[in-house]
Amino acid sequence: MIKQVVKIGGSLFPNYAIDLADKLKNTSSVIILGGGDFANLIRKYNSEMNFSEEVNHWTAIDCMDIIAKLVNDKVDSAKLAYSIEDVNQIANEGFTPIFIVSEFLKREDPFECSWDVTSDSIAAYVAHLLNANLLIVTDVNGIYTQEPKEPGSTFISKIDATKLLTFQESSIDVMLPSLLLKFGANCDVVNGKFPERVLSLIDDNINDYNFDYTKIIGE
Repeated sequence: MIKQVVKIGGSLFPNYAIDLADKLKNTSSVIILGGGDFANLIRKYNSEMNFSEEVNHWTAIDCMDIIAKLVNDKVDSAKLAYSIEDVNQIANEGFTPIFIVSEFLKREDPFECSWDVTSDSIAAYVAHLLNANLLIVTDVNGIYTQEPKEPGSTFISKIDATKLLTFQESSIDVMLPSLLLKFGANCDVVNGKFPERVLSLIDDNINDYNFDYTKIIGE
């Protein structure tokens, strides 16, 4: 049974993402990868060419698939999943599913085409369908009052999703707080450069929380 969806940000690709995916072996996790620099290129090209929202949306999701396939190629304990049924079957076989989301999302079509919807929101939707916990793994410790490098930026260890709706920018996508409220779900945001932090949040036998991470409350 899948216990958690672990969304690994594209900013952690390649080395950190591959290392973490390997360490998630036998943790009852399904992995969703962000689009990273591939998706950022789509954004750049769009600023120059003004492509349609639909094309931007689906090509950015294609970028998630690309990184998922590349990570899977380096992790022997993982297998690619193309549906919720695949996710459960692969987990039952003792492998870590890495979800190729494009075909699944085209069948489900749960989102409007928008840059507000990225891999964070997609991971939240999958976690809801699986009745699983959600971890957003990124390249910073969690949520800050503004960009972490900005003067006066303050780390936030716990925040209500309603409050997060007022933030203009953070380390998660714009849609995620709304989805957490809709689904009545929480999620943790944690730094994936330190795999032991991720493992401590999903392994009841570790119980070492002596590090910064953010819990978003949507219940």
